[in-house]
Amino acid sequence: MADHTFQLIAIIVYLAAMIGIGVYGYRKTSNLDDYMLGGRKLNATTSALSAGASDMSQWLLMGLPGAIYVSGLVEAWMGIGLLIGAWANWLLIAPRLRAYTQVANNSITIPSFFDNRFKNNSKVLRIVSGIIILLYFTFYVSSGLVAGGVFFESSFGYNYHTGLLIVASVTIAYTFIGGFLAVSVTDVVQGTMMFLALILIPIFGLFLTGGLGETANTIREVDPTLLSFFATATATGVISSLAWGLGYFGQPHIIIRFMAISSVKETKKARKIGIGWMFLSLLGAGATALVGVAYFQQNPDVTLTDPEAIFISLGQIIFHPFIAGIMLAAVIAAIMSTVSSQLLVTSSALVEDIYKAVFKTDASQKQLVNLSRIAVLAISFVAMIFAWQQNETILGLVSFAWAGFGAAFGPVIILALYWKKFTGAGALWGMIVGAVTVFVWGTSNLSSYLYEIVPGFLLCLIVGVVVSLMTYKPNQEINREFDETLDIVHHEK
Repeated sequence: MADHTFQLIAIIVYLAAMIGIGVYGYRKTSNLDDYMLGGRKLNATTSALSAGASDMSQWLLMGLPGAIYVSGLVEAWMGIGLLIGAWANWLLIAPRLRAYTQVANNSITIPSFFDNRFKNNSKVLRIVSGIIILLYFTFYVSSGLVAGGVFFESSFGYNYHTGLLIVASVTIAYTFIGGFLAVSVTDVVQGTMMFLALILIPIFGLFLTGGLGETANTIREVDPTLLSFFATATATGVISSLAWGLGYFGQPHIIIRFMAISSVKETKKARKIGIGWMFLSLLGAGATALVGVAYFQQNPDVTLTDPEAIFISLGQIIFHPFIAGIMLAAVIAAIMSTVSSQLLVTSSALVEDIYKAVFKTDASQKQLVNLSRIAVLAISFVAMIFAWQQNETILGLVSFAWAGFGAAFGPVIILALYWKKFTGAGALWGMIVGAVTVFVWGTSNLSSYLYEIVPGFLLCLIVGVVVSLMTYKPNQEINREFDETLDIVHHEK
């Protein structure tokens, strides 16, 4: 009982700090650009850790260690794919997207960038991409809320709904109050907590399992294949795992960090910080799982009821209850960092891309900020309805949504930034084909053979190129903005 008290105190301190950061963000927010992009003033460290924390979610601390604990390093291929994808995203997308979104009428969302990039006066592309974001992210947010409810239920014996309400209330509060700046600053805190926890647990755990050599020998006693990347791997399985990296190019809640960084020059520094953080965090997650295998083999009287709780269990075994509470708070941090980013992007899609495009464009900045806050509440309410009845299919939708965004937006982003002759029609039809392919493939038996992002991404790319070649007409303004973007990127690099 005393242990739980210490752990709860640590979590309460953490949650209070998140609310405090929300108030700080509120004081720094005066217009819609501030609320949605932090005024494009983020430094390299904040951008890098914010992108990483928004990306990884509870998968890094629970999903990946749990999978490696059960199946071994063959499960690490997904992490390798994600690491390569994140590096390519920072290298290829970040500099050009930062410059182009400002050149193209100061676009503050991905759909508004599409609209401004292609000079699509019909607004169809903007509205369709806004709707895709709205639909997918509402379910994505609900999956995070489910994870929060399950966490409090499994860690403290709370009612599932009580845990869900705690995570939802705090996340909604600091997102509602402080907007993008609050979300980004809390992401830095959350990303640092996740990083330290994943490094410290395996290091201290090795002292319990007898060091590297003894730990490796114990793991081989359990199953020699656990230390192999290839022993139980299949070609399509490895391709599907690596293909997760393709999703990065189209994730709105991640690439919006590229738009918010202070300059193109800062993206190079941010790439080094972000990829360094991600590499060490993934390494820590894998090491946590393997140390856990050795520990529970050496201590058969101690049982692990849920493999996905290996990170939490080791933290409680190794550290004082208050420190273990901070480790638990890192899990909450992983959940909340992703949910808050998704809430903000979904809010921006509703207000900036659907409301402004369809209904009204002359609202004041204050009205737009207030509407965005109302949108955060509305989306949260709908997501909580989906999450109220604990449903495993919602959690399963995370990989489906990742594929959906990656296939619908990824090739469009790449072509928009690198091909001057890419057209609005090519973008629209590529986006639709990518999204539909993921839906059809992902809901059929084909998904058990090959991850749906692979055919979705390829078809979106092909359709985008073919339709653009059929519909291209020279446009001086598009050419000028494209060339101006290249000049900025080359000059600032």
